Amino acid sequence: MIQISEDSSFSSLENYLTSKSWAKENEKITKITKAGEGNMNVVLRVTTSIRSLIIKQSRPFVQKYQDIPAPIERIAVEKTFYDAISNGSIKENFPPIIGFDLESYILVMEDLGVCDDMGFIYHKRTIGDDQFEKLIEISYQIHNTATPTNFPANMKMRELNHQHIFVLPFLIDNGFSLDDIQKGLQELSMSFKENENLKKQVTLIGEKYLSKGNTLLHGDYYPGSWMTKKDHLYVIDPEFGFVGFPEFDLGVMAAHLIIATHNPSYFEKIEKTYPKTIDMKLLKKIAGIEIMRRLIGLAQLPLSRTLADKEQLLLMSKNMILS
Repeated sequence: MIQISEDSSFSSLENYLTSKSWAKENEKITKITKAGEGNMNVVLRVTTSIRSLIIKQSRPFVQKYQDIPAPIERIAVEKTFYDAISNGSIKENFPPIIGFDLESYILVMEDLGVCDDMGFIYHKRTIGDDQFEKLIEISYQIHNTATPTNFPANMKMRELNHQHIFVLPFLIDNGFSLDDIQKGLQELSMSFKENENLKKQVTLIGEKYLSKGNTLLHGDYYPGSWMTKKDHLYVIDPEFGFVGFPEFDLGVMAAHLIIATHNPSYFEKIEKTYPKTIDMKLLKKIAGIEIMRRLIGLAQLPLSRTLADKEQLLLMSKNMILS
């Protein structure tokens, strides 16, 4: 098993790629750099004499927070997801796959080039109509993919996600001081952490998240997984993918659009634009939980908001969960 890093020797990585027939005999590596701010995995941009590749490797922990264990098999889930959508109309919205090595937990993809992570919407506080409609179309096509019989349950990743979405943000003492993020945020969070009716609803939705569904999901459908390159939109990192219910992807999407814009009308826009009937009550509960966990949980966003802004969003999300 090979382990990759920014410090990998050019020759060892060249030999590895050649041995897998993913590189030509005369193809030489000229540069190895980190490819973006990956949270979960080691992700490298490998420049060669003729092209650029992205090489991604999972480890038995979260790369950004290495004290948090994570299932190393997540990279296989990602590959299975790419296989599932490879014959559909949205394959052009995902990175082309060059090779996969299960033994070393490595996925090699074509480099999409210089792209912008759509986290910029948190600062611009808006999203273009064309981008919004494209994201809805991509989500619908994912959800409309015939559910592969071999698609993994991905239960270990879901259990990890479940803790960070439905459990830890709502614990009064979870070992994470929100005042380290923004002074006064810990006190602001307490009325939500102490609300038993709220936590009961969160628990019920969490149980549904862990249950078996019938729809292929991306599983982490938020701006960190959306990339733009000129007028083209790409979606990456489907390692949280599973077979569940479409309101989960759509609720997470709605949450981040509302966090960015403070505009709850995105619920109506999603309902109007998504081609199938969806359970809007369930979608709103998912959105409310996602908003709340991004403000008072461990998975913080690159936000510049006042405490008053966050209080407004938290009260809005409480109403979504309890509606």
